[in-house]
Amino acid sequence: MLTEQMVLDALRNVQEPELGKDIVSLNMVKDIVIEGDALTFTVQLTTPACPLKSEIDKRCREGLAGMPGLNRIDIKFGSHVRAGATNPQMQEMAPGIKNVIAVSSGKGGVGKTTVAVNLAVALARQGAKVGLLDADIYGPNVPKMMGLSKQPTSRDGKMVPPEAYGVHVMSMGFLVPEDTPLVWRGPMIHGAIQQFLKDVAWNEVDYLVVDLPPGTGDAQLSICQLMPVTGAVIVTTPQEVSLLDSRRGMAMFQKVNVPLLGIVENMSYFLCPHCSERTDIFSTGGGKAAAEKLGVEFLGAIPIDTAIRVGGDQGAPLVATCPESPQSQIITEIAQHIAAKIAVRNQGNVLRII
Repeated sequence: MLTEQMVLDALRNVQEPELGKDIVSLNMVKDIVIEGDALTFTVQLTTPACPLKSEIDKRCREGLAGMPGLNRIDIKFGSHVRAGATNPQMQEMAPGIKNVIAVSSGKGGVGKTTVAVNLAVALARQGAKVGLLDADIYGPNVPKMMGLSKQPTSRDGKMVPPEAYGVHVMSMGFLVPEDTPLVWRGPMIHGAIQQFLKDVAWNEVDYLVVDLPPGTGDAQLSICQLMPVTGAVIVTTPQEVSLLDSRRGMAMFQKVNVPLLGIVENMSYFLCPHCSERTDIFSTGGGKAAAEKLGVEFLGAIPIDTAIRVGGDQGAPLVATCPESPQSQIITEIAQHIAAKIAVRNQGNVLRII
């Protein structure tokens, strides 16, 4: 007769592909129910954006194959996102934020905000609880790209961030008229970012995607000082001048002990919609070469495409409006890969503590 212990013993041979341990030891097997010849259980993933869900399903079925008295297997998937490193200051200001993903670029004009917006929406579409903080105080473009114009509401003395496409968004663009320039020095930037953490009701957020301004200035330092950044993503284009500035950005994060999750090469190439011919407008392979040289991971190459630009201008991110398009698929795979890297890093932190 099939028992719960027999099921657990069989699943001990099933390894989580990225964490390198079996799913029973990792406490990922939940809610085992045996009814006659039918077995139901849940696998609790480390992120809802897990790119290897189908592989884990396959390994579980292979591990259970041939068990006596078992004819039907129903595997459900849940998720529990572990929190990254934290500190007392962060716990006091924004205790509900589990992981912070800083999206940065060494120079402007590389599509950093477009990448940040679409990554946030991609994570939310996978089932994660996502916040998007527009830390580009001087040029807050996130509200427009997310199709948001309403002011944050207030609850219990805190601002409630507006929501679009499953993502909670906070930006200086909600608080200052479009044609009003912000002529602020460093301490004022620091204070604004502190407010966006302390005075905003983020609630429970698996991933807070932070769209940083280009360069290596006050906003970047404030983010790194005020919160433990789980990891940074560098957005670049293939041409040499962009790559040179990206290297400076990476060096800045290394100096402040922020882990680098990898490089995304945006506007990597152009595919003609008529003849499908590829044109490398801004050179080719630069992002991958820079990643190899600096010892960080190359997360992927996003092509230049009119639909991505139109989505940004109209406040309708491509990942949300055309999720099946090749460009959306690329961005979704990058988001899944980032979530998986964070899960592995956080699991490693837990094992070291134990």
